[in-house]
Amino acid sequence: MLGVGADRVIFNDEYSDLIQDAITRSTIRGLVGFGAITVAPEKGVSRGRFRAKARKLKRGRSAGSTEGTAHARNPRKDTWISKVRALRWRLKVAKERKEISPEAYKMLYKQVKGGQVRGVKHLLDLMKEAKK
Repeated sequence: MLGVGADRVIFNDEYSDLIQDAITRSTIRGLVGFGAITVAPEKGVSRGRFRAKARKLKRGRSAGSTEGTAHARNPRKDTWISKVRALRWRLKVAKERKEISPEAYKMLYKQVKGGQVRGVKHLLDLMKEAKK
């Protein structure tokens, strides 16, 4: 009736005899009205520990603190993998939608594998050419 779980409902001991006699919803509403039955506030999870940890982790992240080359921090192979996966996914979708023929798909797939395709935009241009 109060729209909360049973654990959050608090009964005032001074009105215990009235609460025991309450049967209908309207009597319970009346008890809620003059404070015999109350609702406990919500318990939240403190973010204090998280904020302290975040402050600690933030230190040493500035440009002067970076160690290693750009490719040591983000290897060329990882960049290549994510690029090729994106291109292959585009090709697969285009083939399923019948935007390109199976022959064009095969040709473009091999071009992607060989590193001839620079990016998604380049692939879309090549797909347009393959349609003609």
